[in-house]
Amino acid sequence: MNLLTLNCHSWQEENQMEKIQHLAQTIKEKAYDVIALQEVSQSIDAPLVRDYIKDNNFGLVLQQELANLGVPDYQLVWDFAHMGYDTYEEGLAILTRLPIVASHSFFVSKGEDTAYWKTRKIVGVTVEYGERELSFYTCHLGWWTDEEEPARYQIDQLLDAVKARTAPFFLMGDFNNSAHIKEEGYELLTVDHGLYDTYLLAKEKDSGITVRGKIAGWDENKQDLRIDLILASEQVDVDSSQVIFNGENKEVVSDHFGVEVRVRL
Repeated sequence: MNLLTLNCHSWQEENQMEKIQHLAQTIKEKAYDVIALQEVSQSIDAPLVRDYIKDNNFGLVLQQELANLGVPDYQLVWDFAHMGYDTYEEGLAILTRLPIVASHSFFVSKGEDTAYWKTRKIVGVTVEYGERELSFYTCHLGWWTDEEEPARYQIDQLLDAVKARTAPFFLMGDFNNSAHIKEEGYELLTVDHGLYDTYLLAKEKDSGITVRGKIAGWDENKQDLRIDLILASEQVDVDSSQVIFNGENKEVVSDHFGVEVRVRL
């Protein structure tokens, strides 16, 4: 099984359409089974296409680009989390080629006011894979030191919700908690909650770095960060974990690099 997670920084990038096309071409080439996307935005005033998805929804545009490339079989699940940059409805999305059994969406922040940019929601799917059901969640969490919307609270809420479901699960996304910092969000996820980091399980891996220097939300950062992760509820056989869209493994498409993982299930 091939997995990808990417914080898209959607509609904030220069040459945005070219980057969407490059992302679509890579998805076609790599044939990912599940793709978790964060910062998946649409304009407030854009025309409604279906349900609550509007015509410039980043996930929908990507799905259309894939269809243009002869890859029409990716299903899109998206939900709105909070307002972003005053003019966008920012959400999270999953694209998958696998049969969807159920979709999931729930808040993990203390507040549920979607007009407030710190409000956090999780989007997920349960899919059929062989004779198993597996769940995948796309995550975009807050910061450990945020007293108003602390990551500790959000992580605990997240794990309470996903552990209540029986299917083995993967958490994929931008956790905004560096794997290099002890006794903070990363250890809460992996030590306290017992999740397995597919990067550490991988037989082949690179540096794992997904953020270099200052980006949105890390305005004072001067370090290399590993904050975009794919975590599993069970110990799994991981062939490889590679950073992608970093200028070395494919062109840069966002202020975050992506992570692709090949898992044997």
